[in-house]
Amino acid sequence: MTRLILLDRDGVINFDSADYIKRADEWIPIPGSIGAIARLKRGGWRVAVCTNQAGIGRGLLGEGDLAAIHRRLADALAAEGVALDGLAHCPHHPDAGCECRKPRPGMLLAMMARLDASPAETFYVGDDLKDVEAAQNAGCTPVLVRTGHGAEVEQAARDLGVAWVEDDLAAFAETLLGEASC
Repeated sequence: MTRLILLDRDGVINFDSADYIKRADEWIPIPGSIGAIARLKRGGWRVAVCTNQAGIGRGLLGEGDLAAIHRRLADALAAEGVALDGLAHCPHHPDAGCECRKPRPGMLLAMMARLDASPAETFYVGDDLKDVEAAQNAGCTPVLVRTGHGAEVEQAARDLGVAWVEDDLAAFAETLLGEASC
């Protein structure tokens, strides 16, 4: 089985915006996040992104805009000599009732199946309660980072049973790789 790290995008890899990230020039990585993904990949982990993108369902951006944003992410990773193992998004409006929108587990379960990973060997790193709940609903280990909305929801996440909280993705990578080398 594969050792897998699933990541939320906005608030974990890049700065979030209340107005949504709608264009590639609005996508700004959080310092250390791209390097953290590269270190995780070099450490033997598969890394994929599972992200809600309700801006599409709300008509604020199209699939082409999202593809341009994700090309920018891919280019930043390529500059570090790595690539994601997968990238999935839910384009639906929050009221659509789809199975892929977090906190439902559909997107995470599909990515784990695609990459031949069991929930027991999968972490989901997010910055929001819906990320925590999606991880729990999918049976994988939730990790909360304090970037994005994480600091605001930390106590509520701990109340839901989240034991692993880090300042950011870089700190998560350092902790995980340190544990993995023991």
